[in-house]
Amino acid sequence: MILRPRQALLVQRTLAALGEHGNTLAVAPTGSGKTVMLSAVAGSLLAEPDAKACILAHRTELTGQNRSKFERVNPGLKTSVYDANEKSWDGNATFAMVQTLSRKANLEQMPTLDLLVIDEAHHAVSPSYREVIDQVLVKNPKAAICGLTATPNRGDGKGLREVFSNLSDQITLGEMIASGHLVPPRTYVIDVGTQEALRKVRRTAIDFDMNEVASILNKTLITESVITNWKAKARDRKTIVFCSTVEHATDVCRAFNQAGINAVLIHGELSDVERKDRLASYENGNAQVVVNVAVLTEGYDYTPTSCVVLLRPSSYKSTFIQMVGRGLRTVDPQEFPGLVKTDCIVLDFGTASLMHGALEQEVNLEGHDHDGEAPTKDCPECGAIVPLAVMECPFCDHVWERSETPDAGVLDKFVMSEIDLLSRSNFRWCDLFGADDALMATGFNAWGGIFFLNGRWHAIGGGKGINTCLLAVGERTVCMAKADDWLNDHESEDSAHKTRRWLNESPTPKQLQYLPPELRADFGLTRYQASALLSFRFNRNAIVRLVNAANDAHAHQVLEAA
Repeated sequence: MILRPRQALLVQRTLAALGEHGNTLAVAPTGSGKTVMLSAVAGSLLAEPDAKACILAHRTELTGQNRSKFERVNPGLKTSVYDANEKSWDGNATFAMVQTLSRKANLEQMPTLDLLVIDEAHHAVSPSYREVIDQVLVKNPKAAICGLTATPNRGDGKGLREVFSNLSDQITLGEMIASGHLVPPRTYVIDVGTQEALRKVRRTAIDFDMNEVASILNKTLITESVITNWKAKARDRKTIVFCSTVEHATDVCRAFNQAGINAVLIHGELSDVERKDRLASYENGNAQVVVNVAVLTEGYDYTPTSCVVLLRPSSYKSTFIQMVGRGLRTVDPQEFPGLVKTDCIVLDFGTASLMHGALEQEVNLEGHDHDGEAPTKDCPECGAIVPLAVMECPFCDHVWERSETPDAGVLDKFVMSEIDLLSRSNFRWCDLFGADDALMATGFNAWGGIFFLNGRWHAIGGGKGINTCLLAVGERTVCMAKADDWLNDHESEDSAHKTRRWLNESPTPKQLQYLPPELRADFGLTRYQASALLSFRFNRNAIVRLVNAANDAHAHQVLEAA
């Protein structure tokens, strides 16, 4: 597999920062491929003979996922695991659980490391992580410390400055939306007469006082307004509601059910069995709405969710982004046939959007449109080095006003056009018939295409020994992203390079043999264009079948919903 160009740029900048500072933090949202990027960073440094690295995580599933992706990105490197069940440092890269490694006896057995990579690096200042980091540096003061996270701002307000001196790069949520890897939010800030009161709510050490919030928002007339607005804007959508307290959530859930909308309640006081049963009802049963209190904020991804209701403010922007992010994932059409998701509706009855800014307006790609070093600035409060485009320091929460940031070339709003998407791909995309309704790209092992029918785009992927499959249905950008990722997963740098000479050579006699007469007479046709046309010709029946089936499934779902 190969990295997306934007992923490769983050890796390049992270390696440069490690070389200059000995440590660095990189920030990238859910869906950006953090595991792939951390694998590439580690793999590059492990090119040195006898070099050893440790990739540290805090959940068993993360350790397994990280190891599997690492082996795909770095097939020539040996891996091992250090956790409660297996304790081995035999690999070039060892995937360790912090709960196990941080014990004194285990730290004493840890070999000298050249690199420590911390996944979910906002945990890096926690005591168990510090035990590991400090011991790594005791054994090798020159060891590189690299962190990756989607949420650098911790809920307890503690900064990451004691571990990381700089931010090497940041992929924004807006970039992911613009590139089609997440769907865009449509945000509605709805004032139910409480915004002034909410602005005066006391802040605690970790967030706003949620009991005060509940005393303002947990009122029958307000809840009725919430349901009325939800019915008007999102009544057919799977929805997650974020409330302030358990009592507030209980009352809101009851109101939804009394209004004839199946809803379930999730909070931290439930047993694991109760929580799983209720989530199963939301994901696989009749429940359309799940109401929760601080449980589904992080790490929960049910992709058909396409509405998020905010019935609480959030002190930290990261919490706000996490809540909205529950509805931004794209949908796999093989897992959810007939479901077309093009956006996520955000209904904000608190003040989060007003306080932190609408997500659609936060896209800032300064420093991301070109290769080379990202422009940087120093945080005036903690001294951390961060990319020029960052508006909130991940180490101390300092917020830059627009006037404080050099404005030359800064993009406050950025809409990625189709030509940007095509030019950013590792592959050369061909407009098959000159009508801009069928595009394909090919490699040595696989091909990907996007096709327009009945107002929707369809992404299809296939290849040698690979079943042709439907990758996405919906907006062009999402389908392009899925098809491009399919090629990245199945190809290598050798097959992707867009400037290789053979791409522009004339078609081979064998290619011409299979092309229709009118194309054989096109003397401007290149070998690569012929390859794309033949991929379509040989797979046409499967492509047509999948596109028609997707349209039939969508029509059936619309009828059922009606």
